[in-house]
Amino acid sequence: MIEPKAENDTLVFNQLYYSPRVERLLLMPTATFPAPRLAIVIPCYNEEEVFAFCQQELSALLYAMVQDQMVQPDSFLLFVDDGSRDSTWAQIRTACTEENYIQGLKLSRNEGHQTALLAGLAAAAPQSDAVISIDADLQDDIQAIPRMVACYHAGYDIVYGVRESRQTDTWFKRTSAEGFYRLMAIMGVQQVFNHADFRLLSQRAVKGLLRYAERNVYIRGLVPLVGFPSTEVTYTRGSRTAGESKYPLSKMLGLAMEGITSLTITPLRLIAALGCFICLLSVIAALYVLVQKFSNATVAGWSSLILSIFFMGGVQMLSLGILGEYIGKIYLETKHRPRFHIESVLSRGALAPHSDHTEEND
Repeated sequence: MIEPKAENDTLVFNQLYYSPRVERLLLMPTATFPAPRLAIVIPCYNEEEVFAFCQQELSALLYAMVQDQMVQPDSFLLFVDDGSRDSTWAQIRTACTEENYIQGLKLSRNEGHQTALLAGLAAAAPQSDAVISIDADLQDDIQAIPRMVACYHAGYDIVYGVRESRQTDTWFKRTSAEGFYRLMAIMGVQQVFNHADFRLLSQRAVKGLLRYAERNVYIRGLVPLVGFPSTEVTYTRGSRTAGESKYPLSKMLGLAMEGITSLTITPLRLIAALGCFICLLSVIAALYVLVQKFSNATVAGWSSLILSIFFMGGVQMLSLGILGEYIGKIYLETKHRPRFHIESVLSRGALAPHSDHTEEND
C-alpha cells in the first residue's frame, strides 16, 4: 500500500520518487467516484539499464494518482522478469523488499514478451479492478495513464494507448510497422492501428482475455475479440532513456507471423485463389497452343517454359511454407503444453516460497 508521508501532520510528496514529468498530475481535480485498485504490469527482459528510471517514474505517477484519489492506496506495480540474464531480477527483488506496493514475478525461462505479459495479467487480475500494461523502457507516455483511468471511470473496460507520433523511431521501423498494420487490416484482422501493448483492461476484460487458450498468443489481436466497451487515448511515443530495443528485426518478423497465423486464415484462401488463377492461365495457354498447332504455326519458347517451371516451383514452395506454418501451429496447440512456469513470486515486500507453478486455463 502506498502511504503518504507526514511532516507536522501535513502531507508531503515522497521526495524519493519525485519526478517533474508527473508534477502536473497533482493539480488534477480530486475524483468523486469510487477509485479502482490499479495494477501496472511491466514485462522486463534484460532491462537493468532502465529499471531504476522505470521504477522511479511509475512510483511517482502511482503516488500522485493515489493522492488525487484516482486509484486506491493498495494499487501496485508488478514487474515480470522474462528470464533476464542480467541484474534485472536482482533489482526487482531489492525494490520489492524496500516498497510494499511493488511485486515481482519471475518466469523460469525466457518465454517472449507476449507470454510474459500474459503471465503478469493473470497474476494481477485477482488483486485489482483494472490492469495497465506498459513496457519497461517507458517509450510509451506514462502521462496517458491517468487519462486511461478516467476512461475506466467513464465505463470503458478496454482503453487502447494509440501512438499519435512515432518520430523517435527509425524510418524503417515506422514504415514497416505501418505496412504491417495495413497488411493485417487487408487480411481481416481486427486490430487497433498504431497500438502495441500499452492499454488498460478492466478485471472482467482480463478474465475474458485469459479464456483464450492459445499456446502461441498475440495479445494485441486477441483483445479486440474480447469485446466490452472500448476507447482510445492518444500519446506521442518517446525515445529510450538507456539500453537497446529488445525487439530486433527478427523478433518483429516473428511477431508479425504469429499475428497473421493466429488470427486469420486469409493466407490459405489466397493460396487457393492463386491456384485457381494459375489453373485458369494454364487452360488459356493450352487453348493457345492447340490453336497454334492446328494452324501449322511454330510453337517456340523454351525460355518461357523454363521460366514458367521456376515460377510454379516458387509458388509451390511458398504455398507449402504457409501451409507448414499453420500445420506447425496446430501441432503445438494439440500438445497442450503450459504457456509458462513461474519460478519465484515476490509480493508485499516478502519472498514467497520457491515455486514452479504452471499457468492453467479455465
